[in-house]
Order: sequence, then C-alpha cells, then structure tokens
Amino acid sequence: MNGTWVVARREIRSYVDSPVAYLFIVAFLVSCSVLFFFMQGFFAAGVASLRPWFGLMPIMLSILLPALTMRMWAEERKQGTYETLLTLPLSEGQLVLGKYLAAMTVLGAALILSLPVPIMVSAFGRFDPGIIVAEYLGIVLLSSASIALGQLVSSLTRNQMSAFLATALVLVAMTMLSQLAAFFSLPSWLSAMVNWLSLSYRFSSFSKGVVDSRDCAYFIILSAMCLYLTTRRIAFGKWS
Repeated sequence: MNGTWVVARREIRSYVDSPVAYLFIVAFLVSCSVLFFFMQGFFAAGVASLRPWFGLMPIMLSILLPALTMRMWAEERKQGTYETLLTLPLSEGQLVLGKYLAAMTVLGAALILSLPVPIMVSAFGRFDPGIIVAEYLGIVLLSSASIALGQLVSSLTRNQMSAFLATALVLVAMTMLSQLAAFFSLPSWLSAMVNWLSLSYRFSSFSKGVVDSRDCAYFIILSAMCLYLTTRRIAFGKWS
C-alpha cells in the first residue's frame, strides 16, 4: 500500500499544481447550484426538497468528471513520462489505484464544499440526516464507478481531449439509458436489462435516501472491473 499512497500523493500534487482540480470543483458547485436554485425554481416551488439537487448528480458528474480522468494516462504519454512511470518499482495495480484515489480525493473535496447547500435548504424544512448521508453515499459510489471507467478510457487513448470526449460520451450514454427505455416503450424484459445498466436508474434509490444493496454492489463491481481492466491494459503496454 505504500506504493499506492506514493502515487496518490504525486497525483494529488499534480492536481493542486494545475487548474484542473479548481476548475472541476468550481464548475461542479456553480452548475449544480444554478440548476437547482434557479433553473428548477427551488424558491418558486415553495417546497424544501433536496431530491432535485441530488437528481442532477448523474448527468452533471457524467459531464464534469472526465476533466479529472482525461489526464491520468493520456497526459503521461503526452509528456513522455509514461514509460518512466512503468519502470518504477511499483506494480500496475499500485499505479492504477493511486491515480484513482487521487481523483476520488478531489471529488471528496468538492462534496465537502457542497455541504452548505443542504445546510441552507434545511433552514426551510426538516430533513432526516440519515437520508442526506444515503444521498451522499450514492454520489460517492456513482463517482467511484465513473472515475474508474474514465481511467480505463484514458489508458486507451493518446491525448486528453480524446479521453475527455470518449469518457463523457460513455458516461452520458450510460446515464441516459433509463430515459431511452421509457422513450421507446421497450418490452419489459429489455427495459429491465437497460435499466440494470443505467447509472441514473441505479442512483435513483440513493436520491430518495434509500440504500439498496443491489445498487451498491453494481457501483462497486463496475468500479473494480474498470480498475482491473486498466491494470491489465497498463501491464500489456509495459511488456509489449
């Protein structure tokens, strides 16, 4: 694990030394707040509910998180540090996990800074703290899967822009799958299969303050699978 933390610290320092992390955090906080308070008419609705706030997360994270993951491996190739990184006395798993933990740290900072929103909304009504915790847990699990998938895409691309666009496209598609099933009135068995894969459908229970073990397992398995595939991709590149 020491090697993992070495890589994580290196990546966190890289985020801090560049505008990427700051731009992500500001864009996340501003876009979600503007959409929640003004575009969705929170004050006009006269109902103190955080469900619309958390309901925005799947699509917003699908668009914004690729900014954190696009540079993970594509930037290493661009700067010529990819081969040097692979020669370090670290396993592929430590490299992949370290980069993943660094991105999750930036995401965690954004979530902590978003806490004033539910605190402010709570002034207009009474909320169960357990529900808020469940909703934030859903964001963490959703982000974990998205970051792991984004790292996999970055390991397969040659430049940051390609990694960003490809990751955003995949995440948005996976998020919108449930809407696609409803729009085309698919057969029940096919609709169930599509919903099973949909990020927004899996997140919907969390947005209601409900922790479903099946949804937790989905996000955890997707995260682990993408991290494993990234590890194999890096190992293949190391020996090819």
